[in-house]
Amino acid sequence: MTENGSSSEGGHAPQDSLIDTDYVVGQDNIEGSLGPIGFDIHNPVFGISAGTTIVFIILTLLFPDRAGQVFQAVVDFSTGTLDWYFIIVVNLYLLFCVVLAISPYGSVRLGGKDARPDYSYLAWFSMLFAAGIGIGLLFFGVLEPVYHMAVSSPLGVPSPIGPEGEIIEANIADARALGIAGTYLHWGLHGWGVYALMALALSIFSYNKGLPFSIRSSFYPLLGERVWGWTGHLIDVLAVFSTLFGLVTSLGLGAQQANAGFNFVFGMEISLTAQITIIVVVTAVALVSVWRGLDGGVKVLSEINMVMAFFFFLFVFFAGPTLAALSGFWDGLVTYVGEFVPLSMPFGRTDDAYREDWSAFYWAWWISWSPFVGMFIARVSRGRTVREFVVSVLLVPSLIIFLWMGVFGGIAIDQLFADPENSLVKANVIDSYSPELSLFGMLNELPFPGIVSTIAIILTLIFFVTSSDSGSLVVDTITSGGKTDAPVSQRMFWATAEGMIAIALLVGGGLTALQAGVTATGLPFSLVLLVMCYSVWKAVASEPR
Repeated sequence: MTENGSSSEGGHAPQDSLIDTDYVVGQDNIEGSLGPIGFDIHNPVFGISAGTTIVFIILTLLFPDRAGQVFQAVVDFSTGTLDWYFIIVVNLYLLFCVVLAISPYGSVRLGGKDARPDYSYLAWFSMLFAAGIGIGLLFFGVLEPVYHMAVSSPLGVPSPIGPEGEIIEANIADARALGIAGTYLHWGLHGWGVYALMALALSIFSYNKGLPFSIRSSFYPLLGERVWGWTGHLIDVLAVFSTLFGLVTSLGLGAQQANAGFNFVFGMEISLTAQITIIVVVTAVALVSVWRGLDGGVKVLSEINMVMAFFFFLFVFFAGPTLAALSGFWDGLVTYVGEFVPLSMPFGRTDDAYREDWSAFYWAWWISWSPFVGMFIARVSRGRTVREFVVSVLLVPSLIIFLWMGVFGGIAIDQLFADPENSLVKANVIDSYSPELSLFGMLNELPFPGIVSTIAIILTLIFFVTSSDSGSLVVDTITSGGKTDAPVSQRMFWATAEGMIAIALLVGGGLTALQAGVTATGLPFSLVLLVMCYSVWKAVASEPR
């Protein structure tokens, strides 16, 4: 990056499209050292973000019961009262991206009309997929399709599991298809529309307008030079908290999943103490990864994880009932397309359990992850046209995730109805609702369950490490005023903070607290994304096509 934030690599934006500003990246930073620990922090974004984070951790650990009550109230209000709001705004984000892609502005090129892509399609598609996957695929791949089919009943479709546990054959086909389609809704076009909007904003204002690679830059059309003042500070602080709580929700779920895996394979007790121990150990590994840097740490781990995830998927696909897996993917996809509008409607529905407990939470979660994933996608997408970018970001990762969820969900549902009396999937998801055990219940019916479950645990732990490492990089970039070469000690601080927040939330209420953190930060940041739509439209309208 050059001093004014414009790219010094690849294509350059036309000079007449640049925004003229005197702001220089890092001009408000405080630099120095405390003994061997150096620092280069943005004033006051780092101080507010770090101070509030430390206070939150201390208060939650000191008063876990009171914190649990607050978290429960936040979840009830966000998902029970504002479910319609989250559904509407995410629909708007997706609609905006689609309209932008089909409009004449879709031919605008990120980086200027002479810019060319930095990566091949294969490399770019791989990175798009890697950016948005994580612990959630392992945690929810079995849980969601089965739970939606039998319990939450999207669009009010009758459950195939009767009140006494009896199987109602006539309800199986529709419930199965809508259960998988309901899962696709939460992992498909809507969520990737959130990421696409954020990445577009960062790309346009950095590569085409020459502003710093910062979320606040997207608001220059509205705020002018004031964006470098307190209004911009507030936007960046919101982005920090959104990223932190979006990440720690995944980390908390990952700790629960790993604990369940250790219990399944090695008999480790499922307990809060075990989950805290896992977070401490994995955070320590993440710190080593941070210290080694991107090439020696997260890049190596990400490549290992992608290869392992690929072969893990192939084993499940071929070792399980393959026809049931393919049928699950296809039937879910057809139903998702056919019921897309009803599943996306905010009003006039009776499926409260699905809409409030799941959809509202998911949309808040995607919004919270948007600064993290959006920054990564923007970094690898220079040179693409807006139309090419939107179509690829919406469709390619969604289809890959649909295949994963459809295969895992289809196999789990087939196992459930093949032997409902002895189904671990039914026992863990429907009867006692132990979500962290759902994946291992499905794997238990496949060959070599101990070995495959161990691989699933390793995948979960590596996802844990790479998420923490990558997330700390994004948070550090924001809190160091857009710099990407700040002292490594700052990234280590944020990696530690992520682990501590995850512990605090688990102590303060477990899954409910994790949901509270993500909905509380997703709500204000959703307003940031709404305003961002206007800024992006105004920016592309001034670009050569």
